Amino acid sequence: MGLSWFCGWLVVVGLVVRGAEGYPKEDLVTSLPGQPKVGFRQYAGYIDVDVKAGRSLFYYFVEAEVDPAHKPLTLWLNGGPGCSSVGGGAFTELGPFYPRGDGRALVRNPKSWNKASNLLFIESPAGVGWSYSNTSSDYTTGDAKTASDMRIFMLEWYKKFSGFKSRDLFLTGESYAGHYIPQLAVALLEHNAKSTGFKFNIKGVAIGNPLLKLDRDAPAPFEFFWSHGMISDEISQTIINECDFEDYTFPIPHNVSDICNEAIDKANKIVGDYINNYDVILDVCYPSIVEQELRLKKMATKLSIGVDVCMRSERSFYFNLPEVQQALHANRTNLPYGWSMCSRQSNLNYNRTDGNIDILPLLKELIQNKIPIWIFSGDQDSVVPLIGSRTLVRELAHDLAFEVTVPYTAWLHNGQVGGWMTEYGNLLTFATVRGAAHMVPFAQPARALHLFSDFVRGRRLPNTTKLPID
Repeated sequence: MGLSWFCGWLVVVGLVVRGAEGYPKEDLVTSLPGQPKVGFRQYAGYIDVDVKAGRSLFYYFVEAEVDPAHKPLTLWLNGGPGCSSVGGGAFTELGPFYPRGDGRALVRNPKSWNKASNLLFIESPAGVGWSYSNTSSDYTTGDAKTASDMRIFMLEWYKKFSGFKSRDLFLTGESYAGHYIPQLAVALLEHNAKSTGFKFNIKGVAIGNPLLKLDRDAPAPFEFFWSHGMISDEISQTIINECDFEDYTFPIPHNVSDICNEAIDKANKIVGDYINNYDVILDVCYPSIVEQELRLKKMATKLSIGVDVCMRSERSFYFNLPEVQQALHANRTNLPYGWSMCSRQSNLNYNRTDGNIDILPLLKELIQNKIPIWIFSGDQDSVVPLIGSRTLVRELAHDLAFEVTVPYTAWLHNGQVGGWMTEYGNLLTFATVRGAAHMVPFAQPARALHLFSDFVRGRRLPNTTKLPID
């Protein structure tokens, strides 16, 4: 303990020295309101992706907790489409801080992924969070434009953070990032193929509970409902017999039978409003209680042991504080609406039919370029459940003619089952996270950090241990 002052001095000196390596001083976040003291740096601000149109994307970057100069860069994107990676990934799931119960301060996330990597979060596309455009037509967008803007963003971000140009890059996300991440990865590969100079050093792709192929992902929630005792045999069989999911598209086609629609409506009604479909074992938050608690500046009610189910309300309260926006260099155009986790239709008109795109061919292209892919699934998510993802990964492996390199087996965390996993051809891994939800790092932070750490270090999840004998 006697050397703690010296170590602290070294940290400060290190920050100053590394500041000369191409970190933008104007984007440095010196401290967030109510933030615990930390030894790593944070940056936030805007990257212009179309100066003429006035289109800019907001980012939040946090260094690795220890030895950031020798750790990779990991990009994380939330889905939606139209949901904030800063609000979701950075301040709810895997970043270094969570909002405190009164919505006015932050607490440390002891299982932050910046223990294993430097982390970059982007609010994309324009119209999400604090990202914006001065051209109203930019708010009508879709997958192709989003990927294009993200490619430009990454190129411009590396100009600000030039020290990361040669670093290993991992692309990660969840949900509709099953579209965002593969399309971005392909766009970056296309840049690499044409560039005679800088090339992105992509080392892996990992996506949690991803939307990949609608004709398989669409029926999976109802299979999940039935397997978890949430709907009856009769309703399940009606959906199986009457709903032709091979022709199921966004938006729902007119040729879906009335019997199918009625059965789906019944299923959703039985599941009810008091179940969080993204985590079926988690209690729900009652916003009126939270709002009352926030007004009284008390700790928000926690309805489930160990998990703050009202974090969404606390996060929105915190991000809409003027002093928080000022500290993050956010909302520089004074947007005519408050920050929200997912964009309202009036803020962002995203092409819903893009949800029909089959992502498997893109994943195949990435694997053929020797980029490892991990698909992981929280096993308590009914929205994009593992039932569909596991089947699609197997379908992809079959298309690639990959052999099973790790048979389906439990993987272990601290001597307990962390989930189940299998591997194909040394480049394609599917893993579940036991007890996790749609937002895997939020529901199971320790297991999620274990999975992520092994991913960025190029290690397989451990699947052998000596269990205690009674």
